[in-house]
Amino acid sequence: MINHQLTQTQDHVSTQDSIVLFIKKNKEVTVQELCDYLKITSMAVRRHLNVLQSDGLIDAELVRSHGRGRPFYKYRLTNKAENLFPSGFQNLAMDLLDAVYEQAGHEGVLNLLTIRNKKRLSTLSPGLENKDLQERVREVARIFSEDGYMTEWESLPDGNFFIFQRHCAVHDVAQKYRQVCALEPQLMESLLGVKVTREKYMLKNDPICGYLVHNS
Repeated sequence: MINHQLTQTQDHVSTQDSIVLFIKKNKEVTVQELCDYLKITSMAVRRHLNVLQSDGLIDAELVRSHGRGRPFYKYRLTNKAENLFPSGFQNLAMDLLDAVYEQAGHEGVLNLLTIRNKKRLSTLSPGLENKDLQERVREVARIFSEDGYMTEWESLPDGNFFIFQRHCAVHDVAQKYRQVCALEPQLMESLLGVKVTREKYMLKNDPICGYLVHNS
């Protein structure tokens, strides 16, 4: 599984990194194009493609030839894969929060982030209606994962649930403005409709951010 950001200038590039970078550059590719680029066999290429498909990073489309040629697949990146590439989001977010802080201090930052939470809640809540708690937990984990947090969840023996993030998509922002972290469990609580408490915290040197979802 690829769990790091991808750039063309990184020092170490695995075969799967190379495949994703190549598809990113060319939009869609065939097995033969990957064989020519990577200088490996089609069997090896297909093995890596199967892993990337299982991880939800690429899609395949069957293309039927207009002549007598055999159908073949073209591969392209999914929306999930786009999260592997750097963006200017954190820089923009930091600049905006700095501007708000200069005008209104930490209270102004909290007010701005609270407004954003309310907008997110309004947008996301309809997709959670008529679902039981486990289904809501699964959906919330998916939402945060798509936002770049590498989020997973599990059921606990006592009937509670645990949501955990292996990556912080706003790490640099959160280091300066902890209000971002304070509002995250509040958003989860509002979406899930039950109490949520933070049990693990990356900014306190835990390997993950983890949230206990209380089934009551």
